[in-house]
Amino acid sequence: MNNGLLVRGVVELIEKDHLEEVIKGGKKLRVKFGIDPTAPDLHLGHTVPIRKLRQFQDAGHQAVLIIGDFTARIGDPTGRSEERKPLSEKEVKINFKEYLKQVSKILNIKKLEVHYNSEWFLKEGVAPILELSRAGTIQQVLHRADFKKRIEEGHDITMLEMMYPLFQGYDSVKVKANLEIGGTDQKFNLLMGRRVQRHFGMPEQDVMMLPLLEGTDGVKKMGKSHGNYVGINEKPEIMFGKIMSVPDNLIVKYVELLTDLDLDKMSAETKKDPRAAKMVLAREIIGMYHSKSAAKKAEGEFIRVVSNKEAPSEVQSQKLKVKSLPLVDLLIETKMASSKSEARRLIEQGGVKINGEKQDESSKIIGLEKEILLQVGKHKFLKVLNK
Repeated sequence: MNNGLLVRGVVELIEKDHLEEVIKGGKKLRVKFGIDPTAPDLHLGHTVPIRKLRQFQDAGHQAVLIIGDFTARIGDPTGRSEERKPLSEKEVKINFKEYLKQVSKILNIKKLEVHYNSEWFLKEGVAPILELSRAGTIQQVLHRADFKKRIEEGHDITMLEMMYPLFQGYDSVKVKANLEIGGTDQKFNLLMGRRVQRHFGMPEQDVMMLPLLEGTDGVKKMGKSHGNYVGINEKPEIMFGKIMSVPDNLIVKYVELLTDLDLDKMSAETKKDPRAAKMVLAREIIGMYHSKSAAKKAEGEFIRVVSNKEAPSEVQSQKLKVKSLPLVDLLIETKMASSKSEARRLIEQGGVKINGEKQDESSKIIGLEKEILLQVGKHKFLKVLNK
C-alpha cells in the first residue's frame, strides 16, 4: 500500500483501520470529492483535495467528482457568519465550465467520473428530499459551531442552509461513495454523509480530512475574498511573485500539500535558505500549471523586478483620451484599483509608483502627454499615455 496516500497531507481518517483493510484487500474504492462552482477560478487551496483525488486515481481507484450545480445555488454555510449569497443558474453554468478546464490540469479526465448533482435533485421530485429530511435532526444541525455563533449574534439561519449537509450526504448515496475527501472545516458535512448513507441502507463511507491552506498573508484560509490567493490560471509572473511572498513558516506546508517534492529535503533546504526553498517551490508549482519554460521565465522576471528593482521585460500599454487625471482616478480608469477607496488605500500604503517614484498624494494630477510607467504593488505594471 502507498503510505503517502493515507499519510501525506492527511489530518484525520474515519475509519482509518477499515480504510487500510479494504485497500490492502485490493478493493477498488469509489472516492468522492464535491465542489460547488461558486467562482470561475480555482486557486491553490482548491487543489489540495483535488491532488489527493489524483493520488487515488494513480493508485487504481475510481475518482468521482461531484460538481454541485444544484447546491451552489444554496451555498455551503460552513464557516460563514452570514447567509451565503445564492448564485443564478447562469452564473453556476459559467463557473463549472471553467472548473472542468482547470481540474483537467490535475486529474486524469479520461478516467474521471463526473456528476452534476442537479441530475438527481432536479429530476427526482420532492419525495426523495422529504425522505432525506428524515435522515438528520434539527438538534444535530444547530450544534454546528458556525450556526451556534450566528444564533448567538442574532443572525438568521434559513431552513435551506440547514438542509445543505443532507444534500451533500445524498450525493454520497447517489454515487455509492466508499470514501469522501474534504477539508477539516467540512467534518460535519462529511460525517453527515455517513449518516445519510446509513439512513438509506447503504454502507457508510470512510472520510479523509485534509488541512486548510493559509493564503499568502499566512493567516487566513486562502480565498479570493481575502485577497490572499494564488490562482492556477494566473500569469506565471504573478504566481511566482505571490508564492515568493508566502511567509517562511508555511513553505514546508505548501511543499507537502501542493507538490510531490521530497519533504525531508525541502525541510532541510528551508532551514538553510528559505528564499532559495521558495524559489524551488514557485518553479515547481508554475511548472505544474503552466510549463517549465514559463516557470524559468517567471523566475527571471521576479529577479529583474523584485531583486534588481527593474521594470518587467514586457509591460502592457493603455491609452487614455485625457491629458491628465488625478492619481485616484488614474488607478480606476486603468483598472489597477476597483474603487476609489481601494485606490486611496493603495496610495496610503505606499503601493503606487509612477516612473519608479512612490506616490503619496491621492489628489495629485498626473500628466499623460508623455508615457508613464504606472506600478501598483510589486508585480502590476502598466504603460499609460494620452491618445
